[in-house]
Amino acid sequence: MRASIAAVLVLAGCAAAGPSQEAKTQLAPTGALRVAVLTSNPIIGTKAGNEVGGTTVTLGRELAASAGVAAQILDYAAINRLMEDAGKNVWDVAVVAIDPARTSIVDFAPAHLSADGFLTVLVPPGSAARTMADLDQPGKKIAAVRGAAPLMVLQRTLKSATVLPAENENAAFASMQEGQADGYAQNRFMLRARAATLPGSRLLDDSFAGLQLAFAVPKGRPAAAGYVAKWVEDAKASGTVQRAIERAKLVGEVSVAK
Repeated sequence: MRASIAAVLVLAGCAAAGPSQEAKTQLAPTGALRVAVLTSNPIIGTKAGNEVGGTTVTLGRELAASAGVAAQILDYAAINRLMEDAGKNVWDVAVVAIDPARTSIVDFAPAHLSADGFLTVLVPPGSAARTMADLDQPGKKIAAVRGAAPLMVLQRTLKSATVLPAENENAAFASMQEGQADGYAQNRFMLRARAATLPGSRLLDDSFAGLQLAFAVPKGRPAAAGYVAKWVEDAKASGTVQRAIERAKLVGEVSVAK
């Protein structure tokens, strides 16, 4: 019995242990953990007035506390700008979709949020398309934000249709609305909100990919990346990630990644 209790205490101590000095210096080189939050995607972050919130803010603050530093929240409205800043020592961690095209500039922790069949396309009123196969035809165009996961996935997987890059979500939606594109690609959660503003528009019946979101650390910080990876696994096991999902009111939209 005593041996069992001792083992539990040792494991708890390991889970609660902070980073090494090297990892802490790499993780928060300015003395605070700069958490980049993509507020144009409500699965990742939200913004009401000047208040930034959502799962990344909740988890970023928990991560900072575990490392013994303050969290500094940085608001990003566009994914392309966020990724451009990855190599400029502007932020220390961010949450983005795991994609092989990003592994040259960031190191990913294990995914902490996931959703099957989550990426799909919104089509305009009057569209006959019901499935991705209907859209993936010669001459068809699908709008998506430059540098975002939907665009990168579609560029690799479309056989006949082409992707129309846009600078932000509003521009991508407008491309479809104004007839420049035959659809607008994003996650189901965001597309349902867009569809509510355009009567007659609808989501396709199927999808083109699932979603895996993870903390990203800029390249060149191996000790920090290792610490974040361990912290994420502990956060998933302890219920911290699930509580962040519940606090953001995203139950049923995404789940804790396995």
